[in-house]
Amino acid sequence: MSIAQGVNLSGKITDEKGLPLSKASLYIKELKKTAQTDTAGKYFIKDIKEGTHTLIISHIGRKQQVHTISIYGDEVADFTLLNDSKNLSEVLVTAARTMNERPVNIGKIAIKPMDLPQGVTIIGGDVLEQQQVSRLSDVIKNVNGVYLRSTRGSASEFLYARGYIVSSDNIFKNGHKINAMIMPEVSSLEKVEILKGSAAVLYGEVAPGAVINMVTKRPKFEQGIEVAIRTGSNNLYKPTFDIYGPINSKIAYRVNGAYETADSFRDHVHSDRYYVNPSLLFKLGTKTDLLVQGDYLQHKYTPDFGTGAINKVIVDMHRSNFFGASWSYATAQQTTASISLNHHLNEAWQLNTTASYQLYKRDYQSTERIQPSANGDWKRPLGKNKTDDVRYAGQINLTGKFKTGTFEHTLLTGGDIDRGSTKNYIYTKGNKYLGANNKPLDIIYDEINILDPNKYTPFNDIPVMNPFDVTKTPLNRFGIYINDLINISEKVKVLAGMRWSYRSAPSVKTISMISNTISYGKEQTDQAFSPRLGLVYKLSPNTSVFASYANSFSMNNAKDVDGNTLKPSLIDQYELGAKNDFFKGLLSANLTLYRIVNNDLAQTAQFGKDGITPNNDSNIKALVGQTKSDGIELDLSSRPLAGLSILAGYSYNFMRFTTTPNTKGSYIAGDRLVNTPTHTANASVFYEFSGKKFKGFQVGAAANYIGERVAGWNRTVGGDDLKRGPFTVSGFTMLDLSAGYSYKRFSLLSKVSNVGNMLNYYVHENYSVNPVAPRQFSATLSYKL
Repeated sequence: MSIAQGVNLSGKITDEKGLPLSKASLYIKELKKTAQTDTAGKYFIKDIKEGTHTLIISHIGRKQQVHTISIYGDEVADFTLLNDSKNLSEVLVTAARTMNERPVNIGKIAIKPMDLPQGVTIIGGDVLEQQQVSRLSDVIKNVNGVYLRSTRGSASEFLYARGYIVSSDNIFKNGHKINAMIMPEVSSLEKVEILKGSAAVLYGEVAPGAVINMVTKRPKFEQGIEVAIRTGSNNLYKPTFDIYGPINSKIAYRVNGAYETADSFRDHVHSDRYYVNPSLLFKLGTKTDLLVQGDYLQHKYTPDFGTGAINKVIVDMHRSNFFGASWSYATAQQTTASISLNHHLNEAWQLNTTASYQLYKRDYQSTERIQPSANGDWKRPLGKNKTDDVRYAGQINLTGKFKTGTFEHTLLTGGDIDRGSTKNYIYTKGNKYLGANNKPLDIIYDEINILDPNKYTPFNDIPVMNPFDVTKTPLNRFGIYINDLINISEKVKVLAGMRWSYRSAPSVKTISMISNTISYGKEQTDQAFSPRLGLVYKLSPNTSVFASYANSFSMNNAKDVDGNTLKPSLIDQYELGAKNDFFKGLLSANLTLYRIVNNDLAQTAQFGKDGITPNNDSNIKALVGQTKSDGIELDLSSRPLAGLSILAGYSYNFMRFTTTPNTKGSYIAGDRLVNTPTHTANASVFYEFSGKKFKGFQVGAAANYIGERVAGWNRTVGGDDLKRGPFTVSGFTMLDLSAGYSYKRFSLLSKVSNVGNMLNYYVHENYSVNPVAPRQFSATLSYKL
């Protein structure tokens, strides 16, 4: 996380009638800092260097104002802009910051994307509000190359980037990893930062596709209240609130929260969500801030495994049909807390320390894994899971600027530590569960026919299921790193970094609930170095090209023929790109080419320890395979007219097995990996009217395309392709339309999603085939004070 610099200026801009002016521009001339007011006319400019500055304020059709301001602490200043019909054409273009100018904090140090040899996307709060996002998957629709793969059992969203899963190790909130097995709440988000490619040098054990950092709203030293209610199709009701302000001149607070209840387009499916996000900001001095944040989310929902596939063909039936047991249930809870201390040692050096706590719980019981026979008969298996996961983490970062000769350095050095423990209750052994009075219970609950609901009578009783075992799995991780952005000249920059990571998985403790005995697994330790090197060449102040190399690692939870845990797989990534701001920042266009090579893919070992006996145990593996992920990404962002914003992107990805041992159980060279679409694309247009006749109105459209994918399982040598082989899922385009109106402190936004009522599916292997939602309507009414 970066460290705040300087002081803050905030306030409100209104017209001569006292009504708020949205999209008014503020520009601090000496610092070249810009900001715009929100729909309530409020602005906030942070990290201002103390001293006297020139503030230029402008708005279409209003007289520009120039003020000399002296700032030596946080200030609140309100302004009134008068009508100027003679100069409607005067616009302060410099007030709009492009996607390449806004520093991102996901790299633990604030660096402009133009100077970073890596692809970066920032989805700001204005986009989140305009598109009325409900889930993280709605946010990433604006990011090419990142896509929703599946929603297994409707428990969580499985996101992928550049062919690699974006798992719990790749999803962050305010710079700390969070458990991805719950759908996060997005109403509290200020912005979402996506750093594409390898981030192992900064975060250690992360997949190379991308990392996502959700940034929540921070306290403000100005008073504000917003309440809203969203309603829509399938009995959706979602009230939200956001309250912030100063407690005194040194302490500010913020509390936001939400409650959501909704049915589904799927029969018998319902969900309830409860969320609260409090935070406090302490100004401990002119050089020191302390930020305390909390977060609680509870999600109660009906598990839903969709429709299923027969002989690798998705079953064609009405998308509302639900095949789970009527009593199926799941509850997930996530509690997080963090504390961050930011201290300026002097003008050049800053210190940031953070600590966080996370508790994740899940209780789940349902029929699951829809895998019917050719005639539609399906013996519904039972599933039950209970998990408690607790994690403590901390990090310290020292950032600073210095010179060595003519070279300017921006240095980041630090370390992080992560300690966690997961308790899992194991309810099945072989084909049996433990039922009432610890009597064996078959794993099959009953039998139905998904094509003929009258063929069998489904059971309705809730089976009592007791655990066989309880496992406690501890995990310790530690890393130290250094990164240096070196200005070789005005045009040439070099980013070099190195990380050493250590991972220790102490013995897994297993407690038998039957014999009341305890057993221990084998301790596992791993370590890895993760280097990165990037070169940026600025052809002009508005154009840069870059090349980079980075290495990451992936842990393998498998054994070799000697019974030892496999070493981590080392993954190389190469990236080339160009970043451009055209027409004085009215259009930004970034192009990225990449190759990701996993040279140590874990594959089923060909022979046993003697080197002769064929190995048939898929849990015994060797590092003998290779995959390659090649791709192209194009990002476009434009604000060609006042009130008009455009986001668009396209990505191409080709991820396949390139080397395999071609032995029984191994993958087949040349096959594409499942769930990696070749093409994805996105586009959104939003326009806010500013003329007198239509002032307050806004309209928008957003389209998202996911290309043809391979679902199921990848082919293996000697495998059962009919039962477990891959099958093709067609591509689809989703179009959403929105419109809204703001009047004084009220605003109404409406949205129609999936306008064309398109039908397609998100597929997890072949047993959770979930249809996309049909055409739906929602509307949000909000009041800001």
